Amino acid sequence: MGPTDRTTRPPLYTPAERARRDASRWTLVQGLLAPLQFLVFLISLGLVLRTLATGEGAVAANLSVLAKTFLLYAIMVTGSIWEKAVFGRYLFAPAFYWEDVVSMLVLALHTAYLAALTLGLMGTTGLMWLALAAYASYAVNATQFLLKLRAARLQARPHPRPVGGTAMVAR
Repeated sequence: MGPTDRTTRPPLYTPAERARRDASRWTLVQGLLAPLQFLVFLISLGLVLRTLATGEGAVAANLSVLAKTFLLYAIMVTGSIWEKAVFGRYLFAPAFYWEDVVSMLVLALHTAYLAALTLGLMGTTGLMWLALAAYASYAVNATQFLLKLRAARLQARPHPRPVGGTAMVAR
């Protein structure tokens, strides 16, 4: 069995965790907030890049980063509640440990942006670069969660059973 064989990895959810996930209203909240945050991220990314390229639109870019940060905080709080409901702990459940670790970096960078903006610690260019750093970490984190979602879907599929003593290859 190779390292990519699905049978070598523990399932993402136990049957009880899957039932709690499916029954939790926080699953729906996460399902709504995640694409909304991604949409705001894309719009904000465009505004931030425009401000860096032209020097124009700093107010709109800053407001968009604030909106993205607000959604990040909302998804982190509700995600922690979801994680508690499903896995019995607010953060760092084994199934989502590395996603939560990277989420802490994402939070730190977005919070640093808020602090720098509020306290006037950076000019527009510095703020925009800090926003881009925060967004790069968010992109990594979003990719982690998408891969985890894909893995959960693959694990939820019924696997073919061996027939007549020979193993079937699933694609």
